[in-house]
Amino acid sequence: MTNPYKGSVDYQMWRRSVSTVEAHAINPMTNPRFQISADDKVATAGSCFAQHISRRISKIGFNYYCPETVSGLDAARMQEQSYGVFSARYGNIYTVHQLNQLFDEAVNGQVKHETSWEKNGAFFDPYRPSIFPKGFETVKELADERAKHLAYVHDIFKNCDVFVFTLGLTEGWRSKVDGSVFPLAPGVVAGSFDTSEHEFHNFNIDETRAELFAFLEKIRKINPDVRVLLTVSPVPLIATYEDRHVLTSTTYSKSVLRVAAQEAYDTFPFVDYFPSYEIITGSPTGGLYYEDDMREVNSLGVSHAMRCFLNAYTKGDAGTSVPQISADLQEESKKASEIVCDEEAIENSIR
Repeated sequence: MTNPYKGSVDYQMWRRSVSTVEAHAINPMTNPRFQISADDKVATAGSCFAQHISRRISKIGFNYYCPETVSGLDAARMQEQSYGVFSARYGNIYTVHQLNQLFDEAVNGQVKHETSWEKNGAFFDPYRPSIFPKGFETVKELADERAKHLAYVHDIFKNCDVFVFTLGLTEGWRSKVDGSVFPLAPGVVAGSFDTSEHEFHNFNIDETRAELFAFLEKIRKINPDVRVLLTVSPVPLIATYEDRHVLTSTTYSKSVLRVAAQEAYDTFPFVDYFPSYEIITGSPTGGLYYEDDMREVNSLGVSHAMRCFLNAYTKGDAGTSVPQISADLQEESKKASEIVCDEEAIENSIR
């Protein structure tokens, strides 16, 4: 008789790779599909957790591709105006639908029905309402600024070598007119919720998979050599609109996103999956990788995830010059208050 499990390597067995390994040393990243060299243009987008990857990539000397930037501002002002938070000032892109529609707008010139929200006489971009806290004086100023932004986004999709996207949510708010998805519900930061024009929707696995696959096919068409690295954010929902406990909604959302990421990995050879979600939320850490609110990821969790990231993707020419996460980076990662999370506006708006 033969046993198909005979000859399994350590990482395939729980006791060998989890039970008998110290929590901080567990590394679920196996067989990375590609390496990231010091010359590769690495672009980032996604939910709040994606910013940790953005910061590390830029701090350790890799080519963090950030074409939408500005000179002459200090670090605090850069952060305040969302420069460098992601590769472009698109704010948090929580759903795959947001990412796909951004591609269609930036690359294919898709026009949206809803182009501005108003608040106290100022105008806000519905698709990144938190980027300009004071809004714009006129709709034209808003439109001109968005046109400049979209040109940078087009540049990123066409010219980056590695595109890192962190999937964050399945719950979203969208236009009933053309289906455009917003990062926040109308009325949270600006605008007003109108039941005749807006609706809540919780995207299921079929919808999420279809949008993700469509985006991957489109970006590969205009950038044939691009590699895509997917992660799932370990940050729980700050609120759910479903009539159920936020913990249950979080589990649903992350499960859908994890399955979609896996199916993308199984379908597209240029796509890899990095298990930041598993590293942070896994039972071996017992919640030690979260701040006291049990939501924000702390410095220990970020450092563990980035050690695994560097070990997997920075071997060879890059790995020889890239250190492990140092004490100063661990200290820097404690600044959770500097992570830009549009979701927090939900809680702030109802206080």
